[in-house]
Amino acid sequence: MPTMANALTPLALFSALPKAELHVHLEGSIAPSTVVELAARHGVRLMVEEAAARYAPGDFAQFIEAFLWVTSFLRGPDDYALIARRFAESMQRQNVLYAEVTLSIGVMFRRNQDPAANYAALRDAASAVPGVRLKWIFDAVRQWGAAPAMEVAKIATELRSPDIIAYGIGGDELGLPTCDLRGVYDYVASQGMHRLIHAGEIGGPELVREAVEMLGAERIGHGIGVMRDERTMDFLAARGIPLEVCPTSNLRTGALARQLGRPTAGYEQHPLPSFFRRGLPVTLSSDDPAMFETTLCDEYVHTHKMGLTTAELVRLAEASFEYSFLVPEEKRALLDKFHSGVAALGLV
Repeated sequence: MPTMANALTPLALFSALPKAELHVHLEGSIAPSTVVELAARHGVRLMVEEAAARYAPGDFAQFIEAFLWVTSFLRGPDDYALIARRFAESMQRQNVLYAEVTLSIGVMFRRNQDPAANYAALRDAASAVPGVRLKWIFDAVRQWGAAPAMEVAKIATELRSPDIIAYGIGGDELGLPTCDLRGVYDYVASQGMHRLIHAGEIGGPELVREAVEMLGAERIGHGIGVMRDERTMDFLAARGIPLEVCPTSNLRTGALARQLGRPTAGYEQHPLPSFFRRGLPVTLSSDDPAMFETTLCDEYVHTHKMGLTTAELVRLAEASFEYSFLVPEEKRALLDKFHSGVAALGLV
């Protein structure tokens, strides 16, 4: 008997599938048209084409430079409220029920802004969008050092907001030894906060293992470098440490090509299918969707083309709810909605 799923294109199917997202940067969701709008607020005239050109594919260093350029137009609470509302609306359109959203508090401090005021404005703006639940990850920038990272950790714990779900560090993972961050993560743990970090994006498997063993990281952002070491993959599987995998991001920043030692790489070389079938805990995310010209729905389509079956992709979608940092009863409520949506699509 035909089901609704049989009548839908892959994009329509994965758009209809209830989803969660665990690795997405608010600032990386700013569309070129919104960059133009933000710039105009601050007396800078830009064309959409100019903003879009900044998002062109390049290497990891070029991506970091583009990220800092985009965020230079975020100068106060009203700007953050605008991008948070538009982000939440994008999640609503994609049927994303829940997201843990990374927020670059380190950049706010670097620009002498008030993170508490920015956070209050963006949280309120996003929460006004119905049907989407967001929690926030306060994020520091690794290459700027341990002292600024501690500053981010302290504001995260001082605010004591129930919507701040975790502490993380992004940026250039090669820019600071892992051991230099041990004190920061010890402090975060002492405050009862969840901990995560970007590792194994451009760095090797040893940085992923250090993140878990030295810092107590509970999830790893990217982690594709573990493809180079079976023992590290087995270590993560045994400990149940999820990798937040972002395929298009890994292509657009050149991270996958770098891991493979090749000038270029495509979706067909991405290790996500092998991670999944090996039993590694993995989730699927868009990372910086506007900057990489993707969406979470697109990521499911790309992963389908990599060879994962629809049933496997439903399991992958379920994992994003399961590996969230929500308390068990909240997680169960969202999983019930997910399972109802899967049933309605005829995928069970």
